[in-house]
Amino acid sequence: MTPLVPLTRPRRLVPGDRVAVVAPSGPVPRERLDAGLDILRGWDLDPVVAPHVLDRHPVFGYLAGTDAARARDFQEAWCDPSVAAVLCARGGYGAQRMTDLLDWEALRAAGPKTLLGFSDITVLHEAFAVRLGLSTLHGTMIAAHGFLKDEPTRAQLRDTLFGPERTRVLGAPTARALVPGTARGVTVGGCLALLASGLGTPDGRPGVPGGILLLEDIGEEPYRIDRMLTQLLRAGWLDGVAGIALGSWRECGPYEEVRAVLLDRLGGLGVPVVEELGFGHCETSLTVPLGVPAVLDADAGTLTVEAAVTED
Repeated sequence: MTPLVPLTRPRRLVPGDRVAVVAPSGPVPRERLDAGLDILRGWDLDPVVAPHVLDRHPVFGYLAGTDAARARDFQEAWCDPSVAAVLCARGGYGAQRMTDLLDWEALRAAGPKTLLGFSDITVLHEAFAVRLGLSTLHGTMIAAHGFLKDEPTRAQLRDTLFGPERTRVLGAPTARALVPGTARGVTVGGCLALLASGLGTPDGRPGVPGGILLLEDIGEEPYRIDRMLTQLLRAGWLDGVAGIALGSWRECGPYEEVRAVLLDRLGGLGVPVVEELGFGHCETSLTVPLGVPAVLDADAGTLTVEAAVTED
């Protein structure tokens, strides 16, 4: 397989930029949406809310409106030339149901812009990489607890969106080597459950050779984490991976049990692995660009990435 290559990055945001807030997955509480919009306005951004963000599916209450409505919101936001970034309000479940309803040629014609989200939004990160060759941001969402309540999470996201620095060193006090060593590659990944469920779909990659793979999840017991990692291993999806950065495993049982599974399933790959790097479903959560060159130093507990955005 051909090693992963860097993807096209969007331009950095500037004060006055219009940003669209969408809900591709689960329903969004109004009070949390309003609080998130106030923060964006405080950053001198001009947020516009897609028409169906506050909808709830008439039958499946875990979805923010119908598949067609969520897909239409997303596509109209992305294709609007006045919009500089599309920011997801929350995760949950539902992105897989709407992905094939999107007009990918129209999305391609709209050009690069920022896409922000994580968890269920992993589906869109993968689709944008595979179908469009665009870099995206794995980071907190506008109605998420971390964005609303945790200042370090907000500050690092803001710096990522607006900052022109060429490289950034990402780390956390908890980060340490699960498997020592240093690796170079292109960032890829997200939520383990969504990566495993993407196998065999139109956006499912055959593998991530040369990738610095990000993995995290929430609410999965150790045996299910074992099953999903084993599925990826048996499918050959991890063949040639350069290094692995592990984020949070909130509500996945005692961490020592999770850690034992991660070491058992990933330790034999012979690549550096850093654990508890501080991204994903954790209180203070790093925003990590996907599709950019990076250096993983497991011994130092750091991931050094190229800037998520360009200066133009």
